[in-house]
Order: sequence, then structure tokens, then C-alpha cells
Amino acid sequence: MMSGPSLLLVYAIAFAAVVLAAWSIGSLLGTRGDSRGRINRRMALLGSGAKPDDVYQRLVRRSASNLPEGELRRLNDRVHDYVHQAGLGLSPLRLLAFWIGGAAALWMASLVLLQNAKGALLLNGLVSMAGAVVIAFLVIWFWVSGQRRARLKKIEEQLPLALDIINRAIRAGHPIISAIQLSAQELGDPIGSELGLIVDETTYGMDFKDTLVNFAMRTGSSDAHFFAVSVGIQSETGGNLGEILEGLAAVIRGRVSLDLKVKALASEGRISAYILSALPVIVVGALALIQPHFYTDKFSEPVFWPVVVCVAILYWVGWLMIQRIINFKY
Repeated sequence: MMSGPSLLLVYAIAFAAVVLAAWSIGSLLGTRGDSRGRINRRMALLGSGAKPDDVYQRLVRRSASNLPEGELRRLNDRVHDYVHQAGLGLSPLRLLAFWIGGAAALWMASLVLLQNAKGALLLNGLVSMAGAVVIAFLVIWFWVSGQRRARLKKIEEQLPLALDIINRAIRAGHPIISAIQLSAQELGDPIGSELGLIVDETTYGMDFKDTLVNFAMRTGSSDAHFFAVSVGIQSETGGNLGEILEGLAAVIRGRVSLDLKVKALASEGRISAYILSALPVIVVGALALIQPHFYTDKFSEPVFWPVVVCVAILYWVGWLMIQRIINFKY
């Protein structure tokens, strides 16, 4: 059985985990409720009386960071961009709170199960903490990645329609910015708000080419990069922008159709690859969480750690090979 100080530690961890989990869930539900039922968030916010610069800052969701220049700052920016591409209103700090809260809750449950487990409680607790951190990270990673894939798929479905609207507006005599604004008003999220941010950045004095680059980076879509490059080159060299956009829309529709065919043909292999990649990590993390003595009993064996290093290297090599097999370039 646990001693008095150990029980107090478990209770403190449980309290912190519950508070973090409740705050995180409340923040997530509040963010989703803010956008539920809206066709275009940018237009809805402007219609509610919000100032254009406040709307821009809210949609971009990048607050000034106090981190010094370096790897930590770049990591924070990469996480922010990835989460934004998933369409989640979460800052990297809030995402970190999700991770810590989930890991603390899992670790607390593991400590309760380890009260009567054999072996050193401290060592088993450290191993179970590592398992809790890994499991919580995988859950958050799969959730954010799934949201990002779904949003990118929707952007790629909406972008050809947006290009058609821009093309028709240009042929009717509208300038390119006016045509983009018209498309932003007609289409729903996510493409509507993203195109609207191009108009906002141009209004605030940013160069049009830079706004297109920002649009491509915000969405993370290769089709958005094609659009940015095509319009940027046309603005420098001239040419019929309507024909360029019409051809680009046809190319994007063809790429989407080919992508769906390739994914349908390779779906069985992709699912097998995902399962083979995730299953070892999940099994190791789950064992470390619920049965840490399975590993701690072998720590004193001289062959244990060399085997761990070899298995980790082989897993990494296998993961790279699987990624090369299932990711087609076309």
C-alpha cells in the first residue's frame, strides 16, 4: 500500500488533472460553439460589429510570442501553423495544456492501479509516467492530424469553385482583389475566410504577392501554392489571368480526381501501414502505463538496453520505408 505522502501526491495529481481537463474541454467546446452554424466566420464576425483588425487577429490566431529567437521559437511557430491548418482555435500553449492534462490523468489512473504492484513504486511510477506521456501525445497528434487532413480536403474541394468565381468576376471587369473578395463572400469556410484574409492583408498595405504566399502557408495546401505562384507570375509577366485561372481550376480538379483514385487503389496498403506503424508504439506505451514492472524487472539485464536501441533503430528504418512506399508522387 502507498504511504501517506504518496497518497497526497496522487490526490494532488488527480486534482490538477481534473482542473486541466475541465479547462481544456471547456475551451474546446467554446471554440467549436463559436463557429457552429456559421457559413463564413469572417463575414459573421464583421456582421456582428467587430473591427476588421480584430477579426484579422482572431482568425490568424497568432499572438506576440515572448520566446527568444532560437529552436524553441521556431518550434512554437511550426506548431502554431500546423494547428491553424487544422482549423483549431488553439494556441501551442493551450495544446501543451491538453497534453499535460491528459498525461496527468492517465498517470494518476496508473498510480492507483500500481498500489499493490510488485517492484519499486518510484521506478514503476516513472515508467508509467513515460507511457502516459506517449499515449497522450499520440491521441493529440492523431486528433490534430485528422482535423488538418479533413480541412485540407475541404479546401481542395472548394478551391476550384473559388477560382471559377474569381475568373467570372475578372471577365466581368472586376479587379483581382475585388474578385477575391466576391469569392470570399459567396463561399463558406474554410476557403471563404482564408480568401477574405487576403483582402484584409491587402487592405492593410501588404504586397499582393506576399498575401498570396501567406494564404498558401496558412492553408498548407499544394493547390493553394499553385494558385499563389500562378497569380504571382502573372502579375509580373502579364497575360490573360482568366485563362490562367480556368486552366488552374481544371488542373486542380484533375489532381483531386487522381488523388481519390490513387487513395482508393492503395487504401488497403495505407491502412496496413498505419496500423503497423502505430501498433508497436501503442502497445509499448500501454504496457508501460498499466504494467511498468514488465520493463523495470529487466532494467538490470545487461542485454536489455542494447536491444532497446536496436529495436528503436529498426523501427525508425521500417517507418521510413513504409512512408516511401505509401506516399506516391504524381
